Amino acid sequence: MKILYLECSMGAAGDMLTAALADLMGGRESCEAELNALGIPGVTFDLKASAKCGIVGVHSDVKVHGVSEGEEHHHHEHHHEHEHEHHHEHHHTSMHEIEHIIGDLSVPAEVKEAALAIYKIIADAESKAHGKPVEEIHFHEVGAMDAVADIVAVCYLMNKLAPDKVIVSPVHVGYGEVKCAHGIVSVPAPATAAILEGVPVSAGHIEGELCTPTGAALLKHFADEFGQMPEMTITKTGYGMGRKDFEQANCVRAMLGEAAESFSDDTPDRIAELRCNLDDMTGEEIAYATGVLMDAGALDVFTTAIGMKKGRPGIMLTVLCRTDEKDKFAKLIFENTTTIGIRYLEESRYIMKRSEDTAHSKFGDIRMKVSEGYGVKRAKPEYDDIAGIADKG
Repeated sequence: MKILYLECSMGAAGDMLTAALADLMGGRESCEAELNALGIPGVTFDLKASAKCGIVGVHSDVKVHGVSEGEEHHHHEHHHEHEHEHHHEHHHTSMHEIEHIIGDLSVPAEVKEAALAIYKIIADAESKAHGKPVEEIHFHEVGAMDAVADIVAVCYLMNKLAPDKVIVSPVHVGYGEVKCAHGIVSVPAPATAAILEGVPVSAGHIEGELCTPTGAALLKHFADEFGQMPEMTITKTGYGMGRKDFEQANCVRAMLGEAAESFSDDTPDRIAELRCNLDDMTGEEIAYATGVLMDAGALDVFTTAIGMKKGRPGIMLTVLCRTDEKDKFAKLIFENTTTIGIRYLEESRYIMKRSEDTAHSKFGDIRMKVSEGYGVKRAKPEYDDIAGIADKG
C-alpha cells in the first residue's frame, strides 16, 4: 500500500503543498511544464530550488499576469484582500465564477471534482465564520487566481501520485494576530479555525500565521487520517518551501512510502487503547456497555478482573479503536459506565490480512474466515454456520 505522509510542523499553505508534491514527482522542469499546461487563465508556475536552514527543496512561485505572488505577500499564500490591491483590485470571486474557471481547465474530471470539493470546504467555513449563507460567500480571501492555481495544482499532483492512503501530522498553526480583509484577527483566522475543526492542531513555537485557509482545506480534503507517521518504508521525500525564514525550516515535508505488505488495507496500522477501572457496576451493566461499544464500531472490547483499593474486586474495561475515533469512544464510555476517568495510549500493531472464502460440504456452504501474512495462512469456519448445521442435527 502506497502511503503519503505530510509533515506539517510549520503549518501548510497551497504553494508549500504544491512544491512538496512537485519535489516528490522529480524532474522540476518537466513538472513545471505540466502545471503550466493546465490552462489556468493568466497563471504561470515557476518551480525554483530553495533552501531553508540547510535543507534543499522546491518553492512554487505563482505569477498572475506576470506578477509574482511573492512580491506582495509576506508569508505563505495569504490571500488577503489588502495584499492584492495592486493587481486584484479587491475583486471578490463567487462560487459560480470558481466553478466556471475550474470547469474550463484541461485537467481530468477527478481533479476538477477535488478542486470544487475543496472550495466547498472553504465556502462552508467562510459561511460559518461570517454568519452568511454559502450562496452569498465571495472568496475575497482565497478567490484570487493564485489560490485557484495552488488548489488545482495540488489536486493534479495528488491525482498523478495516486497514494492509497494520505496521513497528515498534527498541524502547527502558529500564534499571534494577522491582518485580513475584515481587520485584525487572532491566529488561526476564523475560516482556518472552522476548517480545522476535528483536526489535531497546536500553536507550536512560531509567531505568525502558519496555516492558511487554502492549506487547511487541502489537508482536510485529502487526509484519510491525522496522526504520527506510520511504520512504512520511505521511497522518496519532498520539501515544499514557504517564503518567510524562521529558526526552523519553513516547509511542508512529504514522504512517500510503502506500508508493510502484511498490514491490512482496511485497518489502520495505529490504534488507540482506552482503559478504565470499574468497581461499582453489575455484570449485566458491564455487558450492556460492552455491547454498545462494539455496536458503535470498536475494534475490540474486553474486560479483565483486577483488585482495587480497599480490597475491592473490580473490572478493567479496555476498548480498542481507530486513533481518530478515540474521543467518540471516550464519550460512550463515560455515558455507559460509572467511571470518572479514562486512560488512553496510541500504539502500533501487527495484523494479518483478512478475507472470506466459502467451503462447500454435504451439509451446505460454510463461510471461512481466512487470515494471511508473515508466511502464515490459516482458515477458520464461521461459528454461526457451524452452529446452524449442528442445530439441524
